[in-house]
Amino acid sequence: MAEVMVVRRKYHWPEIQLNVWLIVMLVSASTVLGIFANFINVQQQLGLGVPWYMPYWVVSGALAIAFLILILWLVAQRKLLPGIVILGSFILFVLWLTGLIKSSIVLWGPQGSVNDNCMRYVQDSPSRGQSINTLAWLEQNSICQSWKAAFSFELIGTVFLLWMMIMAWNVHRDDY
Repeated sequence: MAEVMVVRRKYHWPEIQLNVWLIVMLVSASTVLGIFANFINVQQQLGLGVPWYMPYWVVSGALAIAFLILILWLVAQRKLLPGIVILGSFILFVLWLTGLIKSSIVLWGPQGSVNDNCMRYVQDSPSRGQSINTLAWLEQNSICQSWKAAFSFELIGTVFLLWMMIMAWNVHRDDY
């Protein structure tokens, strides 16, 4: 008869770092998902085509939220493995970095960028008073601020995904 020995290894995750990471990633993913879903709605309302990166960010944000829910479920079951976290974080990191690069090109690109248009048509010509022009200016300003917020949260999310890969590797090596 052969004897089989099963060894279960326990991983010790730094609770505060894991919780901060989960909260920041949940906020980042939710914000990016919401902003780009709104952008898609605006594009459709204006009768314009929807660029590929808008649904890309909606899907990337939704995948990040699904990954975070999986992590929370695994934490609740006390079965969070570093390998799962490293793999999922790496996949999301590649997706978010790709989207971040595209967003930065659209936001600060060479000609006709969102930032150039915002500076030219919104920041340089504010409107005041009770008129339809003021209402249109407020909406344009809101869209410009949403672009900057989306880029900021994309950058934060990308950095935090890299941080999570490093943290999961350290947990795997028992450095915590």
